[in-house]
Amino acid sequence: MMQFRVRNLFLLALAAGGMLAAADLPYAGKWKLNPAKSKFTGTAVTFAQNASGEMQFTAEGQSYTFKVDGEDYPALYGQTAAWKQIDANTWETTDKLNGKVLSTDTTKLSADGKTLTITSKGTKPNGEPFEDTSVNQRVSGGPGLPGKWKSTQVKVTSPNLMELAPFEGDGLALKIVDYDVSCNAKFDGKDYPATGPTVPPGFTLAVKKTGPRSFEMSEKQNGKALFTSVFSVSANGKTLTETATTLSTNEKIKVVYDRQ
Repeated sequence: MMQFRVRNLFLLALAAGGMLAAADLPYAGKWKLNPAKSKFTGTAVTFAQNASGEMQFTAEGQSYTFKVDGEDYPALYGQTAAWKQIDANTWETTDKLNGKVLSTDTTKLSADGKTLTITSKGTKPNGEPFEDTSVNQRVSGGPGLPGKWKSTQVKVTSPNLMELAPFEGDGLALKIVDYDVSCNAKFDGKDYPATGPTVPPGFTLAVKKTGPRSFEMSEKQNGKALFTSVFSVSANGKTLTETATTLSTNEKIKVVYDRQ
């Protein structure tokens, strides 16, 4: 559910192999997310209720409709979401992909109706548990859940490990170790399929170099462009910074990784 978590499932890369020396790719290596240096806030989610009583959830320019009845409904990026109400101000959502639970999210509205806190719990494919939290302030709408909300605080408890390596002379092998998600792509701007247990169907990556210490990555699902990220490594080679843009909303986040 949490939009930064949904997106982080798709920050991909593959271990080893290739003909280039690591020196030719200064960003080659193992990188661990540094939540303290990153900025995930400023993104928005919207809830709207229609005349039939269904709710519509929108994030990153993508939407789906659901009823609060505990049933699975088609959601974002090939997932399903099952919503149920715990009490007047609390909802629980079970997010699945191919029938397998990705996370269980608790959405809680403050007593004054101005703050929405979303806590996402689950287990990564490598067996490591996570519990991430997003605190969102009301921008418009109300009372209750309907309205527009903007994230002001994000807490990540289990940072992901990413690996980047040369691939076939002029390409990049990418992997998110925790999620067993990988993609091999040439630096030609063409789409290459990504694989892994949390990758939605039809998801592809395209990469191209933008400088001696940077590259751009474009993410698509079924040919539709979703995100563009620019990765750049610091002069001392110790930090990798990603500036990611959601194309449909122009929302930006900054993701910082430390070399391992």
